[in-house]
Amino acid sequence: MTTELHTILRLPTGIFYAQGVKANVLFFDNRPAGKSTATKDVWYFDYRTNIHHTLKRKPLRLEDLREFIDCYNPTNRRKRKETWSEKNPEGRWRKFTNEELAARDKTSLDLFWLKDDSLADLDNLPEPADLADEIIDNIKAGLISFRVVAASLQPSAKPA
Repeated sequence: MTTELHTILRLPTGIFYAQGVKANVLFFDNRPAGKSTATKDVWYFDYRTNIHHTLKRKPLRLEDLREFIDCYNPTNRRKRKETWSEKNPEGRWRKFTNEELAARDKTSLDLFWLKDDSLADLDNLPEPADLADEIIDNIKAGLISFRVVAASLQPSAKPA
């Protein structure tokens, strides 16, 4: 058997763990083994860029993923249609060929094409309480990471 990666759902940071932690959902299908690569195209849905969810105040709900489910077309994956185009640069649903992915400078599947409004529009920031929650989550995540690093620097206990 071989595995075909066909879809990546980019989720907002912080919905499962602390703010800043990226999460993606990868969709695979098993295929009979063959000489060619099973993955021909990878469909991306960018539900990360310009989307704000928090664990406490605005958790992710099923209705938030309705557009993705419609684009995914679970009844017939072969009839998907991109919402992104040169005429619609805000479309969240986009297909990349295996060749396009392999030609990238890095072998990272974490692609983005939407303009991040938070980098340009300072008048459209999240609510102060949401920002405060994100800052607290970032500090907590940083402290956990620092503790892991600090623990790894400690000399191991010598046997008695």
